[in-house]
Formats: sequence, C-alpha cells, structure tokens
Amino acid sequence: MTIKTMLKIDRFRCAYCGACVTVCPTDAIELNGVWIEIADEKCNGCKACVNICPVGALELSDQNQSS
Repeated sequence: MTIKTMLKIDRFRCAYCGACVTVCPTDAIELNGVWIEIADEKCNGCKACVNICPVGALELSDQNQSS
C-alpha cells in the first residue's frame, strides 16, 4: 500500500486569484476562466500553494492506495 498526497480546494472559499497557479513548481494547478483545476498526478506535495493562498482554500491530505 502506498500513500498519495491529494490537493483539495474549498471552492466556496477560493478567491480564484491564481496565486497557487503561479507558485506551483510542477504545474499541477490550472486556472481555467474562473475555475481551478488540479492534476493530482502532478502534485509533489510541496505545499507552496497551501502556504501562499490568501484565503486558506487549499489543503493537502494523504490517501491510501492499494498497489
């Protein structure tokens, strides 16, 4: 069993400012119009997006996966 880090966004809290998109080193976050899309397979769990979010809309959680 492996543990995969998953990025979650609170869409009600998100201001859609794009700060998270700018700091993501793996381009795992994309702003499409007024919608944030997350490519979990690209996320390396560095928390740069979590730390820069001005409204605290992002969090990382660990998910168990069967291998």
